[in-house]
Amino acid sequence: MIAMILAAGRGKRLKQITETTPKPLVEVRGQSLIERHLERLQAAGITDVVINLGWLGDQIIERIGAGSQYGVSVVYSQEGDELLETGGGIFKALHLLGDDPFLVMNADIYTDYQVVKMSLDDEALGHLVMVPTPGYRDNGDFNLEDGRIRNSNASTLTFGGISVYRPEFFAGCEPGRFSIVPMMRSTADAGRMQGSFYDGLWADIGTQERLAALRNAVGD
Repeated sequence: MIAMILAAGRGKRLKQITETTPKPLVEVRGQSLIERHLERLQAAGITDVVINLGWLGDQIIERIGAGSQYGVSVVYSQEGDELLETGGGIFKALHLLGDDPFLVMNADIYTDYQVVKMSLDDEALGHLVMVPTPGYRDNGDFNLEDGRIRNSNASTLTFGGISVYRPEFFAGCEPGRFSIVPMMRSTADAGRMQGSFYDGLWADIGTQERLAALRNAVGD
């Protein structure tokens, strides 16, 4: 299985930090988020990794290089100044991700989730890892019923930024900037999106307040 780490975003809500440091290189407990991801992927036996780059991406290349110091092989998908969002970024890198289901992780999460090589049943086009909805959000993203993702007006769970997709999930897409969320929703409506629930340590460090809370919680 090949993994992709989404690392192109600018992180505007962390502006005082991300003006000079890309969000994936923000450190918690003395280690950057993206380096922690690479170590956890390697521990799961996933050694081929694609990283998309945008804002201050050269700093990520300088730190990570070809990935050998983490026991992985890294290739980069450059987006430059034209950030493509989640769907567009993955679609641009699709030729690097092979013909089999691949794993995708957001660079800006911190979690103890144990990465595994997830399998998809014959009907599923993807698998989303769901987490409890954080207190700073009014609503969740989806519900989970019998191992399937469901849309609801009263969603209780939040997408945790960890997923698996078949390349066919992107059939019909066109190059450019687009979000993956509408595709998740339509696939869920078709009953073709698997899901699982993780109730352990997980944090999205999208704001300075969330980053400070995480650092306080883990003793940084």
